[in-house]
Amino acid sequence: MVRIRTLEPWTDPRGGQIERVLMDNGTIAVEVLSLGGIIRSLWTPDKAGERANIVLGCDSVEDYLKQQAHLGAVAGRFVNRIAKGQFSVGEQHYQLDINQAGNCLHGGHEGFHRKNWQLGALPDGVRLSLRSPDGDMGFPGNCNVQLDYRLVGNNLYVEILACTDKTSPINLSQHSYFNLDASDTTLNHQLQTDAKHYLAMDETGIPTAVCATDGSSLDLSVATQLQSLLGQEEFTRTSGIDHCYLLPQSESKLQRFGTLSSPLSGRSLTLYTNQPGVQVYGANYLQGTVGKGQQVLKQYQGVCLEPQQIPDAPNQAHIAGDALVHPGEIYHHISRYQFENE
Repeated sequence: MVRIRTLEPWTDPRGGQIERVLMDNGTIAVEVLSLGGIIRSLWTPDKAGERANIVLGCDSVEDYLKQQAHLGAVAGRFVNRIAKGQFSVGEQHYQLDINQAGNCLHGGHEGFHRKNWQLGALPDGVRLSLRSPDGDMGFPGNCNVQLDYRLVGNNLYVEILACTDKTSPINLSQHSYFNLDASDTTLNHQLQTDAKHYLAMDETGIPTAVCATDGSSLDLSVATQLQSLLGQEEFTRTSGIDHCYLLPQSESKLQRFGTLSSPLSGRSLTLYTNQPGVQVYGANYLQGTVGKGQQVLKQYQGVCLEPQQIPDAPNQAHIAGDALVHPGEIYHHISRYQFENE
């Protein structure tokens, strides 16, 4: 049974209120905000059975609106990058909002992470809805999005459906920063992934080639401490891991991506997804962001596992499709986050 409790809303300085809901099934508890579909807190048990919050967040709407890290939010209308913020559908050319190194990152300056979603209850979780109008950050079509967070045993399900009345790229992902020790670093965490390929990138994060992980520092087929990646040639330009791994095309089938674990707390998180890519980001540029209790967050204090379509997919359809959703089609993302304590 999932208990759902409404918390005191926050005042949005832009007008209106931000709703807050706590859902708890006795194993996992999650606080969700209507702002950005944000997961503000996520409590799971450690090896001693003690629950603690394992995601980074903020204490006010103002702090969320100031930060650029997309803490806990759903990024969109297109997570990750579109080169030069440009793409075409047939003869129609589109120019998107530019907000990072000449590219459109996570949907632009006013992406889904800054929108106030409609929030309601489900029997086993919560449902958030958003309407993104035609031309929002340059994206074509009125886009309707439905986001479900559901708790089942020791699993958090994230399911996203979306449709549009004009052909548009849609690519949505949960952007939580996990810290399985609730500490000031994740460099002692270990990451293992089943992925056999990753994307090489240019200096702005746009894919340039598909590479095999075998024989490279990105081969994480065996659990590898994140600290050991620092200084490796493949991670120098990005100051740590910030790479997109590829999974085989699976349509709606959930595939195992891998496991993030902490020997210290005994917690682990195993991700299953139907998406063709997972961006792993080690919070390489998080330093200076204000978190809970006005704590200034540090570099490497969290790890993001972002299931998604391929970066720059509308311009590089040969990798794993163009991520374009046509009128009458339904975009479908489902991911399962399985939490263990050993």
